[in-house]
Amino acid sequence: MKLTIEVLKKAAKDFCDKESAYENSDLYGVSDGKAVGTYIEHKFQEYLEEGFEYEKGSSAKGIDLPSKDILTDIKVTSIKQPQSSCPFKDASQKIFGLGYNLLVFVYEKTDDPDKETAILNFLSCSFIEKSRTADYTTTFRIREMLKDGAIKEDIIAYLSDKNIPADDVTLDQIADKIISKTPDQGYLTISNALQWRLQYSRVVYLNECIDGVSKLVDKINK
Repeated sequence: MKLTIEVLKKAAKDFCDKESAYENSDLYGVSDGKAVGTYIEHKFQEYLEEGFEYEKGSSAKGIDLPSKDILTDIKVTSIKQPQSSCPFKDASQKIFGLGYNLLVFVYEKTDDPDKETAILNFLSCSFIEKSRTADYTTTFRIREMLKDGAIKEDIIAYLSDKNIPADDVTLDQIADKIISKTPDQGYLTISNALQWRLQYSRVVYLNECIDGVSKLVDKINK
């Protein structure tokens, strides 16, 4: 079967249901969140490979599912601190989104000393369309400023004040783009760093329907 976004969403939900009941000996005693995340990402990719046809990612392509019709990166993180990093491409990503979709798995890990196994209970799984992958606060403020009649100089001043990682020429270009096209409201928290630090709490605890954010598994807001 050819993988589509809708098929991917269903596969992610089915994978969460299956894994949440699985007694995993490989992850028993593993406390390194990155190691757990990598393990689950690979296992989900194997799950997809068994039943679907799709273009696989590579380090050169940068994201896990790079085909134009899917264009999705897979993120796995603990509920203790639902966040991950992603490559920094340019400062406009914080305002106009990462440029690709995100599939975010959030788990709670429990070890059973008697069985020497681990249970990863997937509390949340969300598909975030690329139009919603910008920073929440930055896009919220910019949208409010535009409603209040802000001009280019106001936008540049705001971006400078918030230490958007860009030089004056780039800030000028970003401001032009903002004035010509109001950014969509983002739902991530993106911290400035050599790599973007993406935080997902707003999505995990989101209990309203937002176009572009699909809650595939939600055991938190029930």
